[in-house]
Amino acid sequence: MTAEGSILASVSTSSIDTRLAAGGRRRTAQRLIVAEALAGAKRALSAQELYDRIRASHPTIGRATVYRALEQQVEDGMASRFERDGHVSAYIACDAEHHHHLVCTNCQRVEDVAEDVVGPMLGAVGRRHDFSVDHAALDFYGLCARCRTKRG
Repeated sequence: MTAEGSILASVSTSSIDTRLAAGGRRRTAQRLIVAEALAGAKRALSAQELYDRIRASHPTIGRATVYRALEQQVEDGMASRFERDGHVSAYIACDAEHHHHLVCTNCQRVEDVAEDVVGPMLGAVGRRHDFSVDHAALDFYGLCARCRTKRG
């Protein structure tokens, strides 16, 4: 997956603070810690995986705090939630622009799919089904090039 299409390429620490405030929620140290840790991850993480990472440097943060902060980020458009095997949710930091995702089911890396790639498909769906699409959130699951190469 290329850095150009990477979700994390556009998520900076300064924008995290601004976006937390823009969501209308109280800016707390815990929310900032969770948002920065998620943005710093190179792949989608479950809430438990993120909690374990954060706990190493912030031992007093609670598991419920991490879960709540993640859900608030999803609600505010700062993160996306994906479903892994076994109905486990995984999260990735997102930029503010609407986009779709490619999710590697092996390494959990996530790449953006631009609206201009998906737009023609949405137009075709609308025409074929006589349906006016006003919002779409598409996640494509499979193997990235690196994981396909490793599997040979």
